[in-house]
Amino acid sequence: MKPLLSKATRPFLIYVLIILIISIPVYYFVVDTIWKNELDEHNRIVVDKTSYALNRLKLSDEQLDQSIALWNHIQPGTNIQNIKNGDHLKDSVFTILKQKSYSTDSNIDRFRCLSTIIHLRNRPFRFTVETNIEESQETIAAIAVTTVFFFILIVAGLLFLNRKLSASVWKPFQDTLGKLKTFNLNTQSHIQFDTTDTTEFEELNQSLNKLIEHSVSVYKTQKEFTENASHELQTPLAILKNKLDILLQDDDLTEKQYDIAEDMNKALTRSSRINKNLLLLAKIDNSQFDNSEVIGFDSLLRQSLDVLHEHFEQKSITVKTQISPDIKINGNSSLTEILINNLLINAIRHTLPNNSVLVTLTNSTFEVANFGEKELNTESLFKRFSRASEDNSGSGLGLAIIKEISSFHHWTISYKFENDHHIFSVYL
Repeated sequence: MKPLLSKATRPFLIYVLIILIISIPVYYFVVDTIWKNELDEHNRIVVDKTSYALNRLKLSDEQLDQSIALWNHIQPGTNIQNIKNGDHLKDSVFTILKQKSYSTDSNIDRFRCLSTIIHLRNRPFRFTVETNIEESQETIAAIAVTTVFFFILIVAGLLFLNRKLSASVWKPFQDTLGKLKTFNLNTQSHIQFDTTDTTEFEELNQSLNKLIEHSVSVYKTQKEFTENASHELQTPLAILKNKLDILLQDDDLTEKQYDIAEDMNKALTRSSRINKNLLLLAKIDNSQFDNSEVIGFDSLLRQSLDVLHEHFEQKSITVKTQISPDIKINGNSSLTEILINNLLINAIRHTLPNNSVLVTLTNSTFEVANFGEKELNTESLFKRFSRASEDNSGSGLGLAIIKEISSFHHWTISYKFENDHHIFSVYL
């Protein structure tokens, strides 16, 4: 990620660079055109001045021819000739490439030429003037170097101003961002944003204040509902279960009445478990758990394996473990224990008797693999009340809870089916 100013500056610099590249040929064309116009004017002045000077001398025809011959011999770049047959007596302006006749340099130069008609002693002559225009390239080079220099100066100044602006203009935004990072709904601490004279930042702070106040209000309402539901629902459920337990111990019950009471007891137990799981999910969603503990994951895992040892033995399931020692993580120990127990209980419930379960723990992965006959539906696997199998004894919330706990800790939970084994992996 890049700062906002850098993102805005880069397109600007690219744009300026493109304009600079485009400007160089434009400069060349404009300056060359101006240069040619100036040379055309210069050539016209040379023609007029020469014509005026020769007419003013009032030479005879013989002297004029001698003067013209001498002029053509000693004045390079100009030529005065008698009118030839077929000459249309029209002026022309053109550019030619040739080697300098008066120099040993073999380079080819550009010349701007003017060919026009002058009258000397009332006789028409074709006067051609040639002026070197190669100097325009040097002018273009000087302009290009100057432009590049100022471009570098602009870039350096822009980068310098960016740093200054980041430290001054964006300071209110950085302060607001820092306070938002430290805000926690659990503590419900009030944020007091600093007053700023920048309209956009002030509007942002006011909008954030309203949003935070609304979020805190909703959070309090949800938390109160969760606490009330936990108290109000669990108490009658516990009373009903206690009454059913007493009823089931009554010797006067017929077998039919006992079966009905036992079914009611199972349904009530499942309802109580679903209620507890839903309340747990609500608390996780409301961020009502602290995740700043340092947890010994390997110790929690071994403790859960010991607690569930009898359940493994009842189904003759062999537990194979590959547990790395001293695995420390940051999180919530209660939620981590629930995640471990849910994965292990899920493996026990869906593993056929006389099979094995492999439990693996490394610095980066916690994995539980158990035997299975076919792959589970991955699309609905971690959804609430979805069924991983035809077994209806569970609440349908175990894997959903695992998913939420993993998200709470910023872990990743995944499932795959390989070599007739269901493999659930938690990437720590």
